Amino acid sequence: EESMEGPAGGFPGRELDGTFMSSKYFSRHEAEQLLPLIEGFLKQAQEHKQAVDAAQVELTKAASRIMVLGGSYPSYSDLVRTKTERDQASARIVETISKIQEAGCLVKDIDEGLIDFPSIIEGQEAFLCWKQGEVRIEYWHGLEDGFAGRKRLDGGPSGESPSGPSRVQ
Repeated sequence: EESMEGPAGGFPGRELDGTFMSSKYFSRHEAEQLLPLIEGFLKQAQEHKQAVDAAQVELTKAASRIMVLGGSYPSYSDLVRTKTERDQASARIVETISKIQEAGCLVKDIDEGLIDFPSIIEGQEAFLCWKQGEVRIEYWHGLEDGFAGRKRLDGGPSGESPSGPSRVQ
């Protein structure tokens, strides 16, 4: 089974010394051009995750019934089917996230729909930050800042050139 993590166990592109060194940096315009594709994959991953969560709830309920009923076992074939469904949905999540990562993006949170695009901002490696439901990419953050450290890109939602604000290189 392939890991989605990079060489240092963080995410693709992370080097052992903690620097990022992405193979692809996005301008705001380039990242926004990918949003429809990325959002489609993200929705697929979310659907697969819902299937995993639902199957896990069923398996947990079955385990509780076994404990409460003192050894009474639910249908073995039902348990195997549910576990198989969970495992297949988990594999589809990995496949779908891999498609997003192949585009050069980083999936930060499936449920919240958080995606980061490696970029160069003010001469430094950083991430353009997009959250599902946002029409455009309007935020960025440093490599270690995460969602809580999001900063609005210069120019705001209006009055910008199509290539994005001047701070994105």
